Amino acid sequence: MIGIRREDKSRWEARVPLVPADVGRLRTEGGVDITVQSSANRAFSDARFRQAGAAVAEELTDCPIILGVKEIPPEKLEPGRTYLYFSHTIKGQPANMPALRRLMELGCQLIDYEKIEDDRGRRLVFFGDYAGLAGMIDTLWALGQRLRHEGIDNPFGGIRQAYRYDDLDHARRDIAAVGERIRQEGLPAEIRPLVCGFAGYGRVSQGAQQIYDLLPVTEVAPENLASLPPAEKSCYKVVFREEHLVERTDNSAPFDLQEYYTQPERYAARFFPFVEHLTVLVNCIYWEPRYPRLATREQLQGLYGGPGQPRLRVIGDITCDIDGALACTVRATEPDNPVYVYEPAGGRTRDGVAGDGPVVLAVDFLPCELPVDASNHFSASLRPFIPALATADFTRPLSEAGLPPEIERATIVYQGRLTDAYRYLEEFVG
Repeated sequence: MIGIRREDKSRWEARVPLVPADVGRLRTEGGVDITVQSSANRAFSDARFRQAGAAVAEELTDCPIILGVKEIPPEKLEPGRTYLYFSHTIKGQPANMPALRRLMELGCQLIDYEKIEDDRGRRLVFFGDYAGLAGMIDTLWALGQRLRHEGIDNPFGGIRQAYRYDDLDHARRDIAAVGERIRQEGLPAEIRPLVCGFAGYGRVSQGAQQIYDLLPVTEVAPENLASLPPAEKSCYKVVFREEHLVERTDNSAPFDLQEYYTQPERYAARFFPFVEHLTVLVNCIYWEPRYPRLATREQLQGLYGGPGQPRLRVIGDITCDIDGALACTVRATEPDNPVYVYEPAGGRTRDGVAGDGPVVLAVDFLPCELPVDASNHFSASLRPFIPALATADFTRPLSEAGLPPEIERATIVYQGRLTDAYRYLEEFVG
């Protein structure tokens, strides 16, 4: 028996790991019994799960395997269970070490969606595209609001936040209509050339670019940013890869991607000079403290310390690493209050779009703004692993439990102990 837990981390969380249609298929095609913990907050109602053949209950007492989406509070973990969710523990994140310790104390199994990968290390179960899709919708909304605050009539003013649309198709139609208006009427002279820069090129970035590409877009190389003409009826796009973000401190050798990943101390940041040419910066990169920042507080102070208005209006920090790649991302936000202005002069923030600094969008669970679309995508990628999970024998050694290799590699805790691949977490868990 597999249980789907009720999400309780945020009132905005309406996603599910398995949608009713896939629950029905698992029951009829694989004989998998599923119980859903009752919830009034899901994008899919209890009634739809019942219609698909799931049991709906207040508790998951009879379910040895429990699926969720976001982190589970330590006090809600139960002995001997197998849990699948985004635990956010693989970097040793301090906030989630109590839950990891509790899983070990209770003799549980923890399987993390983030580590379900193929044999080449490519993630197989993820919401990444939807973080980019929702994040770019919200970033364009924020741009419209900031320009309106500055008194600039602009075509982005009618765009809504992602969660205010019925679904992704509705949002796409709306933004495509904005693109058509730009083709017909052009852009305000005050914001030409309008340039959106994407830091990163992975799934999150690809999702964000899908939305931006609904506008009339001309793509340019980073080295050409300083000489762009002020196009009236086109928006510019630039994608930054690692070689645009950093440079080798010893220029006797060229940039080497693998060397940068393994020995980042040999590299220094070179990205910020590009920023002065951007109207919007969308951050989609994976970042750790050993890598150089995209923007420091001192750099932002220099950019906004002059008498004029810098070109950069909005930073859509889809990655949302607090005090991470971008020094201006000092706190996370929620969809009903999604942006603040970071004022570099004092390091303060001010809710909304008014202030002396860039508008920062820092919603840290963006896929929840498109809960139906995101859940459908996620469920389709998770469903193939469920029949083997349901029949696995967790009393046997991990290698003999009958788990698919992708799930075995994603198992962080087994029978209350860190597995070999995750022993490094011992120094964090204490």
